[in-house]
Amino acid sequence: MLKPPTFPPLGVPLIQAVAPAAGVPTTFATVLCANLHGYDALAEVLPPAQVVALLEEYFSLLTDAVLEFGGQIIHLAEADSLAGFGLGDCRHTQILEALSAARSIQRRFARIRHAWQARFSIDTGIGIGIHRGEFAICALGSPTEPTLLVVGDTVNLAGALCRRARAGEVLVSNAVHGTHELAAAPRPGGPDFLCLPRIQLRGRSVPLDVWCAPVPARLRMAGAARSNAPDRTDAGREPGGEVAGG
Repeated sequence: MLKPPTFPPLGVPLIQAVAPAAGVPTTFATVLCANLHGYDALAEVLPPAQVVALLEEYFSLLTDAVLEFGGQIIHLAEADSLAGFGLGDCRHTQILEALSAARSIQRRFARIRHAWQARFSIDTGIGIGIHRGEFAICALGSPTEPTLLVVGDTVNLAGALCRRARAGEVLVSNAVHGTHELAAAPRPGGPDFLCLPRIQLRGRSVPLDVWCAPVPARLRMAGAARSNAPDRTDAGREPGGEVAGG
């Protein structure tokens, strides 16, 4: 019988806790996937060394927010990142913590967004997707230099929500929106989640229910930055924000 996975203290890379093995245990967690919109435009016009400096600033902000709310960074790759909340803890979903981290990321990135726009005349933003479910974390490849791999439909769905999210948005699945923790969370006078049209993912027979978390304002992307954000058919007002567009 496989033992439940164990995870290192916050801030310690997960690769140090996962050894290459044939039998890989799985875990339930709330997964936050984030994508930096406008990254392609930055990489096109800036020297690689300068892009690295910008990514260091971006990932530092993201990591600080995730760790502040009890999450763990799972994977970082250029414009994309993956974090987990409640890893190895079946008693607490940490959905509220994941949402708080997502809102903190959006709020903190506003200053960086304005600074980058002033310096490079390129619009940037962050799209975030949150889903909850089972997945596996394994280390594959060379025993001396293994590569961390996150496997499971949970990660795929979180990534799909992330790719669907526009700059400044936080999209959640029904597995997150339908939990009793979120239903019991106080919203004193604030806007509720907005139900968006269901997403039909390639290769899946059942569409995915999608909800948009309240945001202070919708970001409007221009030029090449739009390439990271696919068009959606959900016209109307975002909760607490502007008319949807861009």
